[in-house]
Amino acid sequence: MSDARRGTTRRTARRTLVASTALLTVLGSGVPAVAATAPALVQAPLVHHGGGVLRSTSGNWAGYAATGGMFTSVSASWVQPSVSCAGTNTWSSFWVGLDGDGSNTVEQIGTEADCSGGSPVYSSWYEMYPQYPSNFGNTVRPGDHFTASVTTNGSGSFTLTLSDTTQGWSRTVNKSLRSAALASAEVIAEAPSSSSGVLPLSDFGSVSFTSATVNGRSLGSSNASSITMASGGVTKATTSGLSGGTAFSVTWKHS
Repeated sequence: MSDARRGTTRRTARRTLVASTALLTVLGSGVPAVAATAPALVQAPLVHHGGGVLRSTSGNWAGYAATGGMFTSVSASWVQPSVSCAGTNTWSSFWVGLDGDGSNTVEQIGTEADCSGGSPVYSSWYEMYPQYPSNFGNTVRPGDHFTASVTTNGSGSFTLTLSDTTQGWSRTVNKSLRSAALASAEVIAEAPSSSSGVLPLSDFGSVSFTSATVNGRSLGSSNASSITMASGGVTKATTSGLSGGTAFSVTWKHS
């Protein structure tokens, strides 16, 4: 990301969710599961700080995003956080992906930690917009160690892999998307959205990402910017600095 781009805005795609019959059986009515529309865009101004670190805010993302080049791979590991649930429904996602920051294509894979009727619900999914997101049927539990990656040959072929090394399962999806912009790479904690806007963020405490790489190199070498999730003057989640160029944490602050 070039330091000369002062005054630009961050545009982050968000998963727009609608209820699916399968997940409603588990969660009850009104709980989003899969997307049925194009990702909407959230715009927020970039904020520059000293020390050569570029920071920004987003209404629905926290983590790191690299832009300003062609991106063909991204990977990271994390421990599935446990969510604290009260009486309201809340949502959160943790993922790696290509595109979505300033582009209208999305290639992402990750996990979910939601609250429905006061109870936690954990799941996993992938998304290749304009195709609908798809949920995996494998069991996801808090404390599970996940490793995820999205790679492409640069000519429209993608491989998305998510592995639960705690429970010993792995899912690999091979997809094609010739219109993919390959304009960004991200490691993100997200507040998903419904058709009416960003949904309340689940209280996931803190999630730690490790071994984060972009284009086969450390995330820190990609000139990625740090993103704080904030909206309407309320900070929803904060992002730590990078440790060793490959590790950071995102901490929940507000729904």
